[in-house]
Amino acid sequence: MERAGGSRRAAWIAASLLAAGTAWLAAGQGWRLGALWLVGAALGLSLYHATFGFAGAFRILLEEGRGAGLRAQMLMLALAVLLFQPVLAEGVLLGQPVRGFVFPAGAALVLGAFLFGIGMQIGGGCASGTLYAAGGAGIRNLLTLFFFVAGATLAAWQAALWQDWPALPALSLPASLGLWPAILLALIVFALVAWGSARLERRRHGRVEPILGRGSFLTGPWPLAWGALALALLNFATLALAGRPWAITSAFPLWGSLAVGGLGWDEPVFWTYWEEPTRAEALLRPLSTERTTVMNLGLILGAALAAGLAGRFRWGSRIPAGQVAGSVFGGLLLGIGAVLAFGCNVSAYVSGIASGSLHGWAWIIPGLLGNWVGLRLRPLFGLGLPRRTAPQYA
Repeated sequence: MERAGGSRRAAWIAASLLAAGTAWLAAGQGWRLGALWLVGAALGLSLYHATFGFAGAFRILLEEGRGAGLRAQMLMLALAVLLFQPVLAEGVLLGQPVRGFVFPAGAALVLGAFLFGIGMQIGGGCASGTLYAAGGAGIRNLLTLFFFVAGATLAAWQAALWQDWPALPALSLPASLGLWPAILLALIVFALVAWGSARLERRRHGRVEPILGRGSFLTGPWPLAWGALALALLNFATLALAGRPWAITSAFPLWGSLAVGGLGWDEPVFWTYWEEPTRAEALLRPLSTERTTVMNLGLILGAALAAGLAGRFRWGSRIPAGQVAGSVFGGLLLGIGAVLAFGCNVSAYVSGIASGSLHGWAWIIPGLLGNWVGLRLRPLFGLGLPRRTAPQYA
């Protein structure tokens, strides 16, 4: 009874903060930022109700040969590619200029994705997973988030050491191959990956775990396919409102740099990382105007609302020492890796592939390798080799 009451209170508080935040942002910054706040909340609710995690999906794939999470990712990417790339080729959506994430693929991206993959398994989640689990009252994930920000800030501080590493020029596959050949090629790859994972799973386990099924929209749980479709559509809504795809980790070095400057430890405005004009503008403007920050905070509240609606909002009490160490080390790797790789599992992998950028495709191989190494390193933190965890609503 006490747990149910706490969850109801959490849901009411989260809903009230979301409503108040929408009104405040719309009045002070315009309706688009208020709408992005709500899109962030919808992302958090979708991630939580569908238990749509990348770290967990990769862990189960690598350790057990089960690929439901991977197949859900392929569904999400297929819809995103079909939605994004024709619009990006036009350059305009609903009268607003839009751009994709097209960045160089080089040594920094490979190392960054590898480090990020390790951090996913040691720190207990990816970027989106850390945020939505923190919103669902995950104490360990809040600790991971703190060191995620610290690692991103550290990488930004030392940008002069890595930003000139060898890299291929930024390459858009639709611009190089043609729009529809690039889309067709991507869809073929997604279909082959989904088919291959199903074949492996059937061979090892005798059956294939479905990603479709019934669910409760408000209280959850959702089947993975619902989460995949919701995330693709909400990413497209982000493109329409913000003029660029969904991102998460670009806000983290900003938060850390503002903290460093506010505490008087250094002058981040003089760091090489912040010399890029659009980054410098973000550093000098109020956080309430920064779109990624607004969406991230909305995502956390959306996940808190989902946890409350599901009756599962409950703060933990004690974190084992191994998990504390894992959150510290894993969080630092997540932050460093995300900055080096031009983003995380969302902005580099998902939004990069949706944008047709070569760097999005280049992220996944070192990212998966890092996940494999991270699984092998878990025993050093007393975490052990993980077994498949129960669903969020078990």
